Amino acid sequence: MTDHVWSYKSTSGHLAGTDLTGYKVEAVDGSIGKVDKHSDEVGDAYLVVDTGVWIFGKEVLLPASTVLRVDPEDEKIFVDGTKEQIRNAPEFHREKHLGDPGYREELGVYYGIGGPFGGPLV
Repeated sequence: MTDHVWSYKSTSGHLAGTDLTGYKVEAVDGSIGKVDKHSDEVGDAYLVVDTGVWIFGKEVLLPASTVLRVDPEDEKIFVDGTKEQIRNAPEFHREKHLGDPGYREELGVYYGIGGPFGGPLV
């Protein structure tokens, strides 16, 4: 039910295969950090954003559907969400991401239907 959150919107301007590592990430109300890792895998696309000192080095996983626009010229990614929403997002845990299917569902719910992002994000 939450699979749609793991795909880029056709209007985002994201081109599959583009290395987004190091791109700056902008929430609707300001900068939140930079891309540490990303995936273009169909149905499992996401960004891992290092928020740096902004919220004490927390890493958050943003499903691809949160991406509003990719600006390759300025190396910026604009996402649909406020700093507060992203600050309150579940923290990225590599071990859980790789081995716990419930973790993906938890993230999908947070960013999709019933979450603070107002889901569904399609």
